[in-house]
Parts: sequence; structure tokens; C-alpha cells
Amino acid sequence: MSRRVAGWAAGAAAAVLVAAGGITYAVADSGDGTAAVKTPAADSADAGFARDMAVHHQQAVEMSYIVRDRTKDEDVRRLAYDIAQTQANQRGMLLGWLDLWGLPKVSADPPMTWMGMGGMVTPKDGSLMPGMATDTQLSKLRTLSGKQAEVFYLQLMTNHHKGGIHMAEGCVAKCTVGVEKRLAQGMVDAQQSELQVMAGMLKERGAEPLS
Repeated sequence: MSRRVAGWAAGAAAAVLVAAGGITYAVADSGDGTAAVKTPAADSADAGFARDMAVHHQQAVEMSYIVRDRTKDEDVRRLAYDIAQTQANQRGMLLGWLDLWGLPKVSADPPMTWMGMGGMVTPKDGSLMPGMATDTQLSKLRTLSGKQAEVFYLQLMTNHHKGGIHMAEGCVAKCTVGVEKRLAQGMVDAQQSELQVMAGMLKERGAEPLS
């Protein structure tokens, strides 16, 4: 494992451990040490972020497991595995909070309505939110192998992280549940670090991010 990837992986693992206890306190913790009086509403930023990011994370997990089967490069495989594990754990927390709050996991509202972007984002070919890959891109990733698969995965995941960071920053600004705001900030920090790692990996392979 390269020192760069090893350092990131250790940080990601620590972030998951810190966040792991958060599901229990998603109602009681308001972020300032006082008890929250009521759970979030179905149309709140807290609920909207939990629903949308759970969908966003699921695709990251899918892409990561695809590339693990398409390359033998240990750095890419390890990065993909770490992203898959981290985002699967976070997705479980987000869906668990919705259960805890007694709120639906799907909404009739367009994606990102909680950010004030409802109707501004037009789902296309399976890409429901900014940064998400299209069904066509996922199908292409499944056909590639070796360096080509590595490059395309890194390009898709770079865009995916940029969209995820935008959403997480929205939760940091708009969510009211303290533990969820802290998880969102952790996503911002971790994914910004991962973007640097992936930029280096793309450069090593003579490639650049997608436009």
C-alpha cells in the first residue's frame, strides 16, 4: 500500500468508528448539549439529506465493487474497497435515522428539494443527482479492465465526490440534528482528501478528470 493511500485509509476508518455511535443519538442530540424536543419533519433538510445521500452513496458502493473486479492494481482496489465500506456504513446510518424518526425512505419530491434545488436537477439516464454516473457510464465501466477501468472509475468517482461534497455542505448549513451535521462535515473532509488521492492516481496514469 502506498503511504498516501495508507494514510487516507486510516483516517477513513477512524471516521467510521467515530460516527458509528451516532444512530442512537440522532433524536436526543441537538448539537449543543441540550435535548431535542422533536424529530425532524418529512420535508426537513435532515430527512431530505438522509434520503438523497443514501441513494448517492449506494451508487458509489456499486461503482467501487465493479472496479475491484476489473483491475488487479492494489492501490485502486484498496481505495475502492475503503470507499465502498465507508459509504455503505454511512448509508446504513442515514437509513437508520429515517427509521428512528419514523419517516419514509423515499419522497415524491424531486431530489435535492431540501437544498432549494427541487426541479432544478433533471434526472438523466439513471443520474438522479449532481455527480452521479449515468446508466450508460456504469455499463461502460463494467466492460473495461486494467488501466482503462482504473482511469474511468477514478474519473467517475471524482465527479461523484464533488456532487457528494456539495450535498454534504448543504446539510452542514441546513440540517438541525447535531450528529447528522457532524457526519456531513466528516463526509466533506474525507471526500476532499479522497479527491486529492484520486487526482494523484489519475496523474500517475496520464489521465485527467472528466470535464
